[in-house]
Amino acid sequence: MIKSRLIQADTFKLLRIPFSYFLMPIFFFALSQAEKIIWENAIICFLVLHLFIYPASNGYNSFIDQDETSIGGLEHPPKPTRQLFYVSILFDAIGLGLSLLIGIKFFICILLYMLASRAYSSRLVRLKKFPFLGFLTVVFFQGAFTFWMVSSGVSSVNQDLSASLTLALPACSFLIGGVYPLTQVYQHEADAQSGDFTISYKLGIRGTFIFTALMFSVANAILYFYFTSMNQAAHFLLFQCFLFPVIVYFITWFINVLKDEKQASYKNTMRMNFLASTCMNVFFILLLILNKI
Repeated sequence: MIKSRLIQADTFKLLRIPFSYFLMPIFFFALSQAEKIIWENAIICFLVLHLFIYPASNGYNSFIDQDETSIGGLEHPPKPTRQLFYVSILFDAIGLGLSLLIGIKFFICILLYMLASRAYSSRLVRLKKFPFLGFLTVVFFQGAFTFWMVSSGVSSVNQDLSASLTLALPACSFLIGGVYPLTQVYQHEADAQSGDFTISYKLGIRGTFIFTALMFSVANAILYFYFTSMNQAAHFLLFQCFLFPVIVYFITWFINVLKDEKQASYKNTMRMNFLASTCMNVFFILLLILNKI
């Protein structure tokens, strides 16, 4: 009885539900830009992604990888069991079922996201071992695709060809493109041992920081054109205020890494993730309030 409880606790720990916090900015950005929000759909969409689909992907990835070193959100992950595999399938099934409450289009989008996530981790396909293909898959599905999926799923009007999406979509992918390699910067040794030569591994520790800076710079430039095209230059300036603490931390961290590469550690990475996610979440929620009230 005690053993089963311990396994259950470890299983839910490996789902890493709190890690969904780091993926919320794209959701809130999409929500803030959606026209005529159906709030029931918005709540369902939020729960489907952050409580079921993202955790299911985390759990499946942990089960396949059998991680023994730090992973996003867990410095000392427990040993994955078969139960984790079944729970990840259950969470996917629940997420897919709930997505039907929004509509078949949203259901298909969730299914495509789920399949891409499985292809990323699965030993049969293992996009994770291909640095550039794996990178492009992640930044597309977690960035542009998720923005489009959320904005169309929560709105009562068709936004498929909306002009507001033409610049927002690549901006989201470049934002993810800046965050994603940085989450791998402390895992180079473990990834190499498993044969997963990630984009961060290929770039090296210093190269990862430079690449991240370039990705965020491009994302920021696109957002400038996006907000100015919407006659919302003030919103872009407000975004810079929220981005400032992130830039200060990033530069300070990079200087420390240049002096000692051991500073590219799990703890510093999680601090960066938490700061960036918090600043962007707060900004996009504030943008939602400004746009809808």
